[in-house]
Amino acid sequence: MHKFNFKDKTAVVTGGAQGFGLDIAKRFLDGGAKVFIWDIDEKLLISALDEIKNPNLNYNLVDISNYTQVETTVSKILETNNVDILINNAGITGPTDPLWKYDIDMWNKIVQINLMGTFNCCRLIVPNMIKNNYGRIINVASVAGKDGNANASAYSSAKAGVIGLTKALGKELADKDIAVNAVTPAGAKTRILDQMSKEHVQRMLSKVPRGRFLEIHEFTSLICWLSSQENTFSTAAVFDISGGRSTY
Repeated sequence: MHKFNFKDKTAVVTGGAQGFGLDIAKRFLDGGAKVFIWDIDEKLLISALDEIKNPNLNYNLVDISNYTQVETTVSKILETNNVDILINNAGITGPTDPLWKYDIDMWNKIVQINLMGTFNCCRLIVPNMIKNNYGRIINVASVAGKDGNANASAYSSAKAGVIGLTKALGKELADKDIAVNAVTPAGAKTRILDQMSKEHVQRMLSKVPRGRFLEIHEFTSLICWLSSQENTFSTAAVFDISGGRSTY
């Protein structure tokens, strides 16, 4: 497995206490980075620190959909660190229901976390990257944002918004050494699948030509390259990792 050099870099990974986020944090630490994992579950955050036992791993209890909480957390980090890498990974899928039956409060919650949470983190961290003329931002979208998943209109809409945000922000920062990209994974065996019905999960799997779910380490490898100094040209782009499901 390729080892990336993240020495002297500081990364923020949202949704970092488990699944994709925690695996990304481990690879960043292995490359020499200082890492802040954010999550809303303090027990999982503490468990992650106990498991990894690395002095370069820190955690913040933060709800990314709450702008004030994000602002306070970013300000505290910036007192002693720059933020070189931002991984907007936190998200929820919500229930699987047709649009005309979708709970309005849940719709709003899904959009607030997946789309507005990404906006909040970018808005508050980008100025520090501009100041230092360096940054790597990876927004975790989904094939649902490209293709649209039946009975997941809120999630599909929010992730489509993340793709649009990525393209706009990447162009706004293209004259600097700041790369902003999105990734669109297919389903993976993480706890996010527990939020969906078994029928919905099986329907997702049936659309993947590879015939299996994404492995976490495969996803992390793509994130690491996009986050590294090796990525000097790609920005405002969408990197597909869907096992052949999406063709653009």
